[in-house]
Amino acid sequence: MKKFLITLENPQGSYVDMSAEEIKQREEDNKTAKPISVEEIENLKASAKAKLMSGEALTEEEANTIVL
Repeated sequence: MKKFLITLENPQGSYVDMSAEEIKQREEDNKTAKPISVEEIENLKASAKAKLMSGEALTEEEANTIVL
């Protein structure tokens, strides 16, 4: 399995082989990843907007819904 790697030495990026550990971690992450529904995303966006407007801190999940 390959991954796309961008470095300062190679800003154009290139495909490199993933290590066995990286492959195992990716498979584990895919097993535990929870699908999120459109409704859940909309709720997170609404919550993030309300918190931003009131000056409260956002959760990481809320912050991830914001596109700058």
